[in-house]
Amino acid sequence: MTTTPKIRVGLVVPHIFIHRDILSGVIFSPGTLAVDLCNELQQQDVDVTLFAPGPVNVEVPVITADLSLFKSELTGRGDTYLELLKKHPFTFISLARQVQAELIAKAYNLANEGWFDIIHIYTNEEDIALPFASLSKKPVVFTHHDPFNFLVKYKNTFPKYKHLPWISLSLSQRRTMPEDTNWIGNVYHGLRPDSLLPISRPTRDYIAYLGRIIEPKGVHYAIQAVKQYNKTARIPIKLKIAGKHYSGHQKDTYWQTQIEPELDEAVEYIGHIDTIADKRAFLGNAKALLVPSTFDEPFGMVTIEALACDTPVIGLSAGATPEIITNNKTGFVIKHNEVSSIPGAIANTINQLDTIKEGVCREEFEERFTLERMAKEHIALYSQEIVKTSL
Repeated sequence: MTTTPKIRVGLVVPHIFIHRDILSGVIFSPGTLAVDLCNELQQQDVDVTLFAPGPVNVEVPVITADLSLFKSELTGRGDTYLELLKKHPFTFISLARQVQAELIAKAYNLANEGWFDIIHIYTNEEDIALPFASLSKKPVVFTHHDPFNFLVKYKNTFPKYKHLPWISLSLSQRRTMPEDTNWIGNVYHGLRPDSLLPISRPTRDYIAYLGRIIEPKGVHYAIQAVKQYNKTARIPIKLKIAGKHYSGHQKDTYWQTQIEPELDEAVEYIGHIDTIADKRAFLGNAKALLVPSTFDEPFGMVTIEALACDTPVIGLSAGATPEIITNNKTGFVIKHNEVSSIPGAIANTINQLDTIKEGVCREEFEERFTLERMAKEHIALYSQEIVKTSL
């Protein structure tokens, strides 16, 4: 009896944040996703190796870049990685790009030496990897974690390589690339089912916002909506805001001018949530999570985190939100381009939250957004591309 050989995958995550000395101090969901995907692929009998700029706490082999000169620069300046990023972002990015290029070259060379059956470039530095993909003798697939037109360097580079094999995070994300892009599949993000669980007796006595506190995320709409709702509500409800704000950062005045002055008995800022246990308590006890973003989110991890906690979501119809929320079942999607007042539309929707049945959000999470499903869909695409290039 012969056994099918394991698929050998080189998962390349060249973003400089993929380093245990950096990742814990930043908000960077692609890094967490990459680690989780590696571990789950291994659980599903894939031979996976992670390529990362620095050491990573992961259960698979890791191949790192040579950071010795980068470290020497930090030592000479007396800075950590994050201190250099804050003080001299251009210098930091220049050094990081050199590390990323080295890592991608190493992955392609090892593929050509027969170490891997396929290379998966998994984060936003694939603009370096794109022009050299033809030098790899093994298939190379790409995942991008932003809208493809989010930055000037993206929108002026990616369309040149639309013929390469791309995996989208959502169907919405595809709208930012040419119509004839070579999409080989769409894979929604996933979470381990035991990472976030429902609360046994949730309080459901507040509305939650969780995420970065920047204008495109629409936190001001959440505040206005809850205050408008409370004007006529028999029982007023509180808005609790969790996340990182950027007061004083690169002349960003959003926090000081639109958020902080609105904090009162009805609107509370609880700060950044650091632990999974605290995130579970925050999302699991909420009556709903508000996602009032007008930004074309290619996915939105916080949305499936709420569903995992059995908490419904109210979101605007920007980006992938309508693909994640099943309208009138796991929450409500507001077509914000069809309403005159976003806060008013959200306030009216809060009144409908009692129609959402307990348990339904968690059930849908388990059906659609688990890490196991995410890994299986990647394996199917890897197999498809390996077979295609071997013909």
